[in-house]
Amino acid sequence: MTGELVYVVPRPAVPDEGDWYGVRTDGLEAFVVALERDGRYEPRTEMERDPSFKQVIPYLVLRDGARWFLMRRTDAGGDPRLHGRYSIGVGGHLNPGDGGLLGGLRREWSEEVVADFVPEFELVGLLNDETTEVGAVHLGVVYVADAEGRPVTIRETDKLTGSFAVTSDVAAVTDRMESWSRLVFEFLAADEVGQPAARPPAQDPTGRDRPLPFRAISRSFPGCP
Repeated sequence: MTGELVYVVPRPAVPDEGDWYGVRTDGLEAFVVALERDGRYEPRTEMERDPSFKQVIPYLVLRDGARWFLMRRTDAGGDPRLHGRYSIGVGGHLNPGDGGLLGGLRREWSEEVVADFVPEFELVGLLNDETTEVGAVHLGVVYVADAEGRPVTIRETDKLTGSFAVTSDVAAVTDRMESWSRLVFEFLAADEVGQPAARPPAQDPTGRDRPLPFRAISRSFPGCP
């Protein structure tokens, strides 16, 4: 019995083989080709221990105009390390039957939130953090969407709370955010809060210390296997 199967790509298919930190917007076209050509499903238990592959995670940031959908984990969650942590990302692993990144996003949307609509997902970049064991085996594909004034609530209210918040309120809790959410927020909100995008910690093995320029890609990610 193999357990859960998740969609992965070999590390060489990732731009610069993952030797970078934070959010980047260049190399997306090549990654689309590599995702469709080289991606496949593998047992999650094996991939969690194999940094030669990256588990692909569609990661959605929901806005409502200038506001952000800000979530916080309750103490009822399974991982005590995440209790009380804030997040701005909706997403998860891709499984067989999802029909690619957009299909996986739609499934996560229906599982995580309550809304009478499905927004248009806009691809904005790739997210990577090699400084942790978990980050070394995952790659985020970052999307943004706008609720356009329509109500959105959390589905599993025993595990999460969530509501739209202004940028200053989100910025005030970045020290209590999950690492991916912090990286994405500081990148996307750099112009709004007047601060540079996140820089790698001193121990980051890549040695990179300059944020990559932001360039939104106004199209949807094509389907993948």
